[in-house]
Amino acid sequence: MAKRKRLSPAILTTDTSVMAPENKLTRAPIAYVAGDAAASSALMELSDQISAARQEGRWIEKIPINAINSDYLVRDRVTTNIDEMMALKDSLRASGQQTAIEVVVYGSETFGLISGWRRLTALRELHLEGGTDTILAIVRNPDNASASYLAMVEENEIRSGLSFYERGRIVAKATDAGVYTSDKTALAALFHASPRAKRSKIGSFVRIMRALDDVLLFPTMLSERNGLALAQALIGDVGFTVKLRKELKVANPQSKEAEQTVITATIKGAKLSSKNPLAVSLPCGLKYVFHANGNITLRGNILNDADFKKRLMQALKKL
Repeated sequence: MAKRKRLSPAILTTDTSVMAPENKLTRAPIAYVAGDAAASSALMELSDQISAARQEGRWIEKIPINAINSDYLVRDRVTTNIDEMMALKDSLRASGQQTAIEVVVYGSETFGLISGWRRLTALRELHLEGGTDTILAIVRNPDNASASYLAMVEENEIRSGLSFYERGRIVAKATDAGVYTSDKTALAALFHASPRAKRSKIGSFVRIMRALDDVLLFPTMLSERNGLALAQALIGDVGFTVKLRKELKVANPQSKEAEQTVITATIKGAKLSSKNPLAVSLPCGLKYVFHANGNITLRGNILNDADFKKRLMQALKKL
């Protein structure tokens, strides 16, 4: 009987190449497909939620400070209190930004500032000192310019009250920008949440702004009482505006006290008598009279013309 040869066990060396079995699986298992679909669906849902939150103004994001145009709207704030700005900067250094500003997409990678001017200004100054170059912001999507102005005014009314002059100024500026058709419309829209008495006072400061904005050096320092007296003088004497403008230019007051002294003296010398008000003639044959109590009287034979009166009433209704 032949002797069988004994085989030695195979020995693997570093030079031995091992062929991996061919993977005959050409499609992912159904579990993998279902997992991928679920992940994709979750990502899409999350993306939709983020888009909705951004659209509705509920999404806070970081955007570059230099990408914000702070002149997108005419600002309602005319002056900044230095002490308050220093306090704000100290707070931002210590605790960071706690409240987001509000912006609107203004162009390619550019945003227009709606509200938060003081925070933006403080963070810009801190950035120059080596601070962060980004700011927390909510991207709003206002329907129109009037909605943007309203958001700015309401934010400042809640957080840091403006002077009556600044309130009157933004009413006039919004009208001049074509956002509203008249000061009356702008006042009613921007300060709709304010009591009627407060709106009336703001309206008086609109009158001051219209008449004296370019000659008053300390307009935001006008107290409510002094401002209302000045507004009354502006309608009680038709020559008062011209006289006061001249007096202010000559005096060139260098303090709020000096400016108020000029205003008070001019008011005392004004002809505010309602007994003999001065009538001003108009080209159409009308004469109008401003009374000290705020009333206006129209005079002239043309008022007997029915067609003219109809057109006059139509014009008044549009104011």
